[in-house]
Parts: sequence; structure tokens; C-alpha cells
Amino acid sequence: MRLGILGSGSGTNMQAILDGVADGSIPAEIALVMSDNPQGYILERAKKAGIPTALIDCRGFKSKYPEEAQAETAETLRAAGVDLVCLAGFMRLVKAPLLESFPERIINIHPALLPAFPGLQAWRQALEAGVPETGCTVHYVDGGMDTGPVILQGKVPVLAGDTPDSLHERILEQEHRIYPEAIRMVLARLGI
Repeated sequence: MRLGILGSGSGTNMQAILDGVADGSIPAEIALVMSDNPQGYILERAKKAGIPTALIDCRGFKSKYPEEAQAETAETLRAAGVDLVCLAGFMRLVKAPLLESFPERIINIHPALLPAFPGLQAWRQALEAGVPETGCTVHYVDGGMDTGPVILQGKVPVLAGDTPDSLHERILEQEHRIYPEAIRMVLARLGI
């Protein structure tokens, strides 16, 4: 099974996946890492691991993911022989034609217990809402904003002295634990 990873930032979840591949707990290989951010450290992590990388050209848009860019992304992933696409801190909304190219084969990790707190800075949303716990969710991508079917969740208590940064750090620890586990579950469902 060949994984394609899309990310915009530092790539800590990609690193957790890479570690799972390296230790044999994820029965797959990372075929390609793509980013919409030329300065995203995710690209450097991939290069250090000898994984091919590619940039996503979003035509100068800061947050929009134009259809032609999605079509190019899909073609690049197909050319790399990718079977499952893993979004790891990818900050753009995926729709057709990328979804149509990989039906039920695109997953994402989100820093909240969906359906609560979709969208940006979910840890800050949770803190401002005063909830006693939050966490992270791995889910299938369906074209909505963090609306796809849930695969796996990890819970994190919200502590009295939490700041957005301290809460986010603990959520990231859970993300790094559950994302590789969720990938194993999806691969098993696909019969791999």
C-alpha cells in the first residue's frame, strides 16, 4: 500500500506516520509528500527520509484550493501510485476532482472531537467554550469542513491552567498516537 501525504506545516503527523512505517506497525510505504507551502517543514522532513516531494500550485490563493490545482494534485498522486491519501495539517478544503479520484481513500486528522469544533484552531475553540475535554479525530474526507465519517478519536482533558498552546501540545501527542492506528484500521478495511 502506498500512502500520499498532503500537509501545509511542520509535518509532525507525517513524522508519526513515517515512524509507524519504519517500525513496521503501518504496513505501507510513503510514496509522496505534497505541500501547498514551499516553506513547510514537512517537505524537509520528507527529503531527509528520502521520500519524493512535490509542491501544490494554488495559483496564489491563500486558502482556496482551485479545482485545477486539485486535478493536478490528483494526477501527481496517481502517477506516484498512491492508494490512500492522508491529510496531515493540510489547511485547504478538499473537494472534487481530488475526492472523485480517491473515493473513500482520503483521510484527515482534526484537533477536536468532531462534530464539535470543526475548522481552524479547534483547540482554541474548545478552550473558549469551556468544555471539560476535547481531543482529536481521524475521519474520512467528504468535501465538507471536517464532516466525514469518524474513524478514530483520542480524548484529552482540558485542565484548569490550560493555554491554547498547552492544550494544543497535548492534543498533538494524541494525534501522533491515533493517526498511525487509524491508518492501520483503514488499510485493514481495504483488505491490505
